[in-house]
Amino acid sequence: MELNDDARIDTSQIEDRRGSGGGRAGIPIPIGGGRGGIVGLVIFVLITLVGGGFGVSQLTGGDGEQQGDNTALEQRCAASDALQQLDCRNTLFVNSIQAYWERALPEHFDRPYEESDTVFFEQAVSSGCGQADSGGGPFYCPLDDKIYIDLSFYRVLAEQLGAPGEFAQPYVLAHEYGHHVQDLLGTEQRVRDQRQAEPGEANRLSVLLELQADCYAGAWARNATGTADDRGVKIFTSLTEQDIQEGLDTAAAIGDDAIQQKSGGRIDESQFTHGSSADRQKWFGTGYSSGDPTDCDTFGAAR
Repeated sequence: MELNDDARIDTSQIEDRRGSGGGRAGIPIPIGGGRGGIVGLVIFVLITLVGGGFGVSQLTGGDGEQQGDNTALEQRCAASDALQQLDCRNTLFVNSIQAYWERALPEHFDRPYEESDTVFFEQAVSSGCGQADSGGGPFYCPLDDKIYIDLSFYRVLAEQLGAPGEFAQPYVLAHEYGHHVQDLLGTEQRVRDQRQAEPGEANRLSVLLELQADCYAGAWARNATGTADDRGVKIFTSLTEQDIQEGLDTAAAIGDDAIQQKSGGRIDESQFTHGSSADRQKWFGTGYSSGDPTDCDTFGAAR
């Protein structure tokens, strides 16, 4: 995977809240091994690991009024070594994902795309869905239409979950933007309403929502090399099969069954909220194979 040095990094799509103190005191993501690390791992996976915001929105109330300061980010991302910086590379991933959906949503769903900011934070953050800390993992909040991520999550993904490839990073972001697309299309609200009406179906519906977001991530991946900045300069110069394999490896690493095994428990499908490793790979692969997000109807497939 190679990003284009000539592509312009649009930091206006980011709210950088790192160092701002974030809402309430947070619990740092556990990076080391041992029992404490596993407990933290289970907590953030069960709450909302690369999830849709359901877990976070049910924690506490929040006003989401905390402000970011992009000054330092803008300076780093305008420098000659910008693509060597984790935050600048992730900003460019966000630019690519949103450039794709700006074209794909009206083309495939006859709906205009509305941009969503990604919030970079450290340890804790106040969102429209309430207070959250890094232990919750990345999430999308449908109440303020923003994606939230502590970039140190990628260390957890590499060191604890076994997904060290760099393509894991845009995969995670593309999955979260998949939830934003679901929100724009009304899918998120329909699922939320159905979960409330049929509590016994809540986990199954959550799985279908998550698998669809995986599929949308795959559709972006197929089209990533065609995305461009605001001047028409391509964002990616290359995306290889090895990168896609890293995406599939990431999908496998964060499957519910893989997480349950890592936490030392038995595999219990009734507790799945995001889908098995095989299903997450399958639906990411479905989106990637066709590049058509209309092929991502996990709900129809379940019926």
